[in-house]
Amino acid sequence: MRKVRDYDAELKALGDKARSIKAKRIEQLGQLVTATGADALDVETLAGALLDAVATKDTGAKEAWRSKGVAFFQRRGKKGGGAAASDGSGAAAEPGGDAAGGSGSAANG
Repeated sequence: MRKVRDYDAELKALGDKARSIKAKRIEQLGQLVTATGADALDVETLAGALLDAVATKDTGAKEAWRSKGVAFFQRRGKKGGGAAASDGSGAAAEPGGDAAGGSGSAANG
């Protein structure tokens, strides 16, 4: 006989997991702001820099920011930032990785 599935419980578990992932991403982005030193900027300046980074169509600038971001994570890995940061790909592979790379680069540029 087939096992009865509890769709409500599965849906609740998925919702809980999604909230957990979102909270972790927000925490990682906050840590990135602090690690890059962007927390020294006032909120309006940081928001403006990030908005410009998101809106720019200049692929050359985006590639330069990405290169700076890669170098940043490699330096952090060499300083003993942990195994995930030392290989460069681990830090970017986290759920907030794509946005984190762009955010860190925008704060530097």
